[in-house]
Amino acid sequence: MSLYPRAAEELFTLRDWLRFAVSRFEESGLFFGHGTQNSYDEAVWLILSALHLPHDTLENFLDAVLTETERKHLAHLIERRVTERTPTAYLVREAWLGDFKFYVDERVIVPRSFIAELLREQLAPWIENPEEVVSAVDVCTGSGCLAILAAHAFPNADVDAVDISEAALAVARRNIDDYGLAQHVHAIKSDMFSALQGKRYDIILSNPPYVDAPSMESLPQEYRQEPSLALASGEDGLDHTHTLLREAAEHLNPGGLLVVEIGHNRDILEATYPDLPFTWLEVSAGDQFVFLLRKEELVSA
Repeated sequence: MSLYPRAAEELFTLRDWLRFAVSRFEESGLFFGHGTQNSYDEAVWLILSALHLPHDTLENFLDAVLTETERKHLAHLIERRVTERTPTAYLVREAWLGDFKFYVDERVIVPRSFIAELLREQLAPWIENPEEVVSAVDVCTGSGCLAILAAHAFPNADVDAVDISEAALAVARRNIDDYGLAQHVHAIKSDMFSALQGKRYDIILSNPPYVDAPSMESLPQEYRQEPSLALASGEDGLDHTHTLLREAAEHLNPGGLLVVEIGHNRDILEATYPDLPFTWLEVSAGDQFVFLLRKEELVSA
């Protein structure tokens, strides 16, 4: 009898399952990076979400005895996480950015963006009065997470959530509806700006694909479960960023902001655009990953 069905017969409490999951994750050499950084946090997330328990209630339920159905379900999920390397977010159909939970599945990448941290602060100090922001767009929206965060950060704004993938937009629309934002956040199918002719915004946000070709070849198996369309961006990882820098000024109002996440591509970006006065924004991982430019800086350069 294999390990996982046997576990469903021998492990009974949540504490038992937490220990079992951490042990399996550790021995299997899993890659973390879709919301956690270690096997313990990953196990807590998988187990509590699978059992529909709030994430801040672990201590209350450690000695709770699970039903047979729950035990079999956990055994199945843990086995898939280990043997298939399926990200936990896909297994439990959820991902978190701060306090915001989003539905996700294999049609979109798992949300992870430093721009979310900046939106919690309403892009201060570059936005002095958030109430005056009346339009924003999230280009390459995927699950719609940044568009939804922007709608919360700027309550008077109409927000467009743009993606080339109709499958991704279906996920975005579900999240938009879950947050009751259908009147304020609009999912639009567009290859970057191609379907946005004539539209102007106070803020353009984008966490576009930015993985270069060599890195795509060496991605951990967990990342290979995600849509490559949402990861790869040409030989140097900047194809989508080139489009943003070339076309964003036409879609910004005077004084408007372009905010873009670029992964580990700061050095090559600055070398490619020596005349652009990039402002690099401080996030939890440092000042290498997100830049800001005003419309006038794009035009003058």
